[in-house]
Amino acid sequence: MTAALELAGLRRSFGGLPAVNGVSLAVAPGERRLIIGPNGAGKTTLFNLITGDLRPDGGTIRLFGEEVQRLPAHRRAHRGMARTYQILTLFPKDTLAHNVTLSLLGLDPARWNPVMPLARRTALAARAREVLAMVDLAPLAERPLSQASYGEKRRVEIAMALAQKPRLLLLDEPLAGLSREERATVLALLERIPRHITVVMIEHDMDAALSFAERITLLHYGEVLVEGSRAEVVGHPRTREVYLG
Repeated sequence: MTAALELAGLRRSFGGLPAVNGVSLAVAPGERRLIIGPNGAGKTTLFNLITGDLRPDGGTIRLFGEEVQRLPAHRRAHRGMARTYQILTLFPKDTLAHNVTLSLLGLDPARWNPVMPLARRTALAARAREVLAMVDLAPLAERPLSQASYGEKRRVEIAMALAQKPRLLLLDEPLAGLSREERATVLALLERIPRHITVVMIEHDMDAALSFAERITLLHYGEVLVEGSRAEVVGHPRTREVYLG
């Protein structure tokens, strides 16, 4: 079976200091993979290499069998890759629906039409409301994002990623900063993501994320230290030594 995501010997250094140091891993189609590790382990740098926000110093990245490490970020998105960010990247003065519509426009041929105003692109607006319904935010579609709670903003960002109909979805700490109730809400919607979408998630909240993950990769100083099932990784002595304490 062709992996949804396959990394081989991926490397990236900053000022001679390796941030990602020969990472190799394979994620099966439909898998729910959790990436963990202490601060500075290279988790977000790894995501930035996968999406094309950073160029690797070496190694290969394959998306459903196709090498993509030389492709720019927007071309990887067109091949079915989407992500969220650790720091929210939204438009606070716009409505929830408008934020999602802008995400839809990024992959729509209509973005090259300078004549038709966005307000007249009713199909995009309707699709935006459908996506907001997927994250239980349809009733708030016309609310300015600045009036949404932090947990609602996290769900809007997930909606923007899902709007792009990804085959591979990368989630960078989607539970960060959320209350216990908000974490439960976000986890419930993540569990509803269809299985044709492969999900790779970075998360520090082990108690919450373990229920979602099927396999776990532990990074330490930019290298894969432990990898396996939930039980194998949590029970591994190296995991306890460098991460769980």
